[in-house]
Amino acid sequence: MKRLSILLLLLLALRPAPAQQHPVLTLDLQQTIRLANDSSLEAFRTQNMYLSGYWEYRTFRANRLPSLTLNVVPAQYNRDITKRYDSEQDLDVYRSQQSFYAYGNLAIQQNFDLTGGTFFLDTELGYMRSIGANNYTQYTSVPVRVGYTQSLVGYNAFRWERKIEPLKFEKVKKEYIYNAEQISEQATTYFFTLAMAQAEYDLARENAASTDTLYQIGQLRLKIASISRADLLTLKLDAVNARNTLRNATSTLKRAMFSLASFLNMEKNTEIKVILPGRPQTLTISADEALGAARANNPTFLQLKQNVLEAEQNVNKTKVESRFNASFNASVGFNQVAEDLGAAYKHPMQQEMVSLSLSIPLVDWGVRKGKYNMARNNLNVVRTSARQEEVSIEEEVIMTVADFNMQQDLVANAAEALDLSILAHNETKQRFIIGKADISSLTLSLNRQREAQQNYISALQSYWQNYYKIRKLTLHDFASGFSLSDKFDFGIE
Repeated sequence: MKRLSILLLLLLALRPAPAQQHPVLTLDLQQTIRLANDSSLEAFRTQNMYLSGYWEYRTFRANRLPSLTLNVVPAQYNRDITKRYDSEQDLDVYRSQQSFYAYGNLAIQQNFDLTGGTFFLDTELGYMRSIGANNYTQYTSVPVRVGYTQSLVGYNAFRWERKIEPLKFEKVKKEYIYNAEQISEQATTYFFTLAMAQAEYDLARENAASTDTLYQIGQLRLKIASISRADLLTLKLDAVNARNTLRNATSTLKRAMFSLASFLNMEKNTEIKVILPGRPQTLTISADEALGAARANNPTFLQLKQNVLEAEQNVNKTKVESRFNASFNASVGFNQVAEDLGAAYKHPMQQEMVSLSLSIPLVDWGVRKGKYNMARNNLNVVRTSARQEEVSIEEEVIMTVADFNMQQDLVANAAEALDLSILAHNETKQRFIIGKADISSLTLSLNRQREAQQNYISALQSYWQNYYKIRKLTLHDFASGFSLSDKFDFGIE
């Protein structure tokens, strides 16, 4: 036995030192999530989705302000043959003519949300030069004109925009936070996939070295008749299987590392080592509190509200337009025409225009009534679908909270099982070395350690995925006790 112990020490001393490792990027879970929300392609897509919604809302706000527009025809030259009436000969004749024309209009418009009409204030100047047998020049001006246009059918698009557009922008802001939490959830999945592959690789590498050593010890023990040849062959088989397992684990590790690096928008050959988070703190979330936060913050609820409003808008529009169309236009101002520019602005004449237009459907074979009924039925469908979606989200929140609260005990139990499995395997290995345990016990203890390790990492992964899923569904940080939407700041407002 003393001789066997000396040989064992020599074998352990002669084992090759680990190869020099290349520098690797070491990440914990929080660092991975920060990188994902800062640098990943998914984060870039989320930011641009928010910016698109932001500028859409800015456009809506800008439409509520006065707009100044300049319309200009700087030069228009015509040379053609036209038909004219010759009163002296009492017949139509074709004559050649040339003309030059220029025009400018400067207008201010203001939408009026209360009635849905538009006020405008404008000024115009036109210039015409006729070239030919009778040369003449004329200027026409409108020094000032004030007008108003209004649809009289009762449908006010501006009023509906004031209801819908702010809601859409609030939804866009919360969708940005929702997508950021979804990125955190995705990053957690990639992180723990690599963590599992890394743990499997470390265990496979350790097992490959251990089985190789045990096989060499077995050869020595066979010489002193301490084990049978069948046991030695089993040890050799274990060593061969361990090397194959190590190759597979190495391939899985590289794939997991490649996937995480790609998700984080890094170089594909970046070597990453992850550090498992410690045992999580005790945190119990109330299902009622989570439901309240989800109803207040989840962008899907805002999307459903928007869908109902847009369906109600369509019902109102089709109902009003099913009767008749009517519009009112009125303007008052001054105009003048003269052969020189200065005279075109002297003693202007008053210009007035009032028009009322009607379009009354007499026979349309029920087209407008059909559109109204379709819009009304669609509203009922939208309301029903919205309620179904709300129930589905509420159910998902309740189930996720229940899983999260239960997962904390599972993590603690899995951690204890892992500690016990490591101790048991080390003890069994030592007992095998001194001949007090058989190969079956050694193999069984190793399998139990591997299973306990997988269970522990899976329990941690489920805990953190549920944690970020709850944050995503509720936009609320229950660990710190604040709403994520309250601290929203994209930096462009």
